[in-house]
Amino acid sequence: MLILQRKPGESLVIGEDISITVVSVDGGRVRLAISAPQDIPILRSELLDATAANRDSAAGETAPAELLDLFGGSPEHSHQIPPAAKTPRKEV
Repeated sequence: MLILQRKPGESLVIGEDISITVVSVDGGRVRLAISAPQDIPILRSELLDATAANRDSAAGETAPAELLDLFGGSPEHSHQIPPAAKTPRKEV
């Protein structure tokens, strides 16, 4: 794992066609802008974890309550729809 320090407005480049720019830092929250070809999926890691847990639950390996925990929900909030798997891309 590579760990870098970047200030708002600074970028890093991965390969030839992926660029990540720090848009802002506000307290413990960092906003990033990612520029990548449309055929490269960009997913939040918690959604990948939830997808894997959902598959395990469907196979009888994960309790439904664990799935709710992944989304920070509780039984009374289980009717809410989880965030979209992909967030819209904004070109930098």
